[in-house]
Amino acid sequence: MTKGRLEAFSDGVLAIIITIMVLELKVPHEPNPEALLELWPVFSSYILSFIYIGIYWNNHHHFFHAVQHIRGGVLWANLHLLFWLSIVPFVTGWMGENHFARWPVFFYGVVLLCCAMAYTILVRFLLAANGPDSLLAKAVGNDWKGNISLAIYVLALGLSFIHPLLSIACYVTVAVIWFIPDKRIERVLPNKA
Repeated sequence: MTKGRLEAFSDGVLAIIITIMVLELKVPHEPNPEALLELWPVFSSYILSFIYIGIYWNNHHHFFHAVQHIRGGVLWANLHLLFWLSIVPFVTGWMGENHFARWPVFFYGVVLLCCAMAYTILVRFLLAANGPDSLLAKAVGNDWKGNISLAIYVLALGLSFIHPLLSIACYVTVAVIWFIPDKRIERVLPNKA
């Protein structure tokens, strides 16, 4: 089985997710800057989610450079990841429209946690398909970024009941951790990634 079709399908789904998110941004009916200020929660949540989708796309792209083989389980694991990513526009809109209220922020975190777990599952399926001596296995290593991200998401879920902005700070922290380019793949494939 080749990986090209899986990559093309994933790229298309991620492009649609970003398109759906931007279509949720409503144009103000007032022709003044104050009308834009009223949209700050919606626009802020859009920016955060856009960055998250970009991070997933970037890492997905890099990981598949190190992959030689895929199996049926990889296809299902990839669909599982895309399922959770496809819910991001919904929780993004809900959180922004409700000015970062407790429950929308909590469920935004639930979706981010599920995305991270789905990505972890996808990596495990890829490792199984490519073996412990593969370039991917060498690149992944102990996956400290993945493990710390899962822990921060769990912390953020609890913090949403103390103060939702503490959860948002956790979500931003994870985004910053992953926004810094991950060199693991580039180290094992310096001329291909």
